[in-house]
Amino acid sequence: MTDINIIIIDRLGKKHNVLAPLDMSMNIMELIKSYELADDASIGICGGMAMCASCQCYIESTHKLNHKSDEEEAMLSEAFNLKSSSRLSCQIPITKDLKDLIIRIAPEY
Repeated sequence: MTDINIIIIDRLGKKHNVLAPLDMSMNIMELIKSYELADDASIGICGGMAMCASCQCYIESTHKLNHKSDEEEAMLSEAFNLKSSSRLSCQIPITKDLKDLIIRIAPEY
């Protein structure tokens, strides 16, 4: 298996089933950008370094994800529209365990 399915709900509420490659060391933010599911100027402003919260997303499935780093926790503490399921999509590496993960891109502001 070289690709898995991930479901991404964009900021307009449209659901996208996308193929995520397992062999490219990508994260969810890069996947969102590669499928152009959010305006490039509004997501991943820091380049995926957990230094902004522009790539915030909500986890809508029950997948067990990697733990939040201190940097991610700090950024989320300053984010708008925070929910208990909030994560920075740049901090979620794509692995086979994420098959059929459902995420919703958080509002821009």
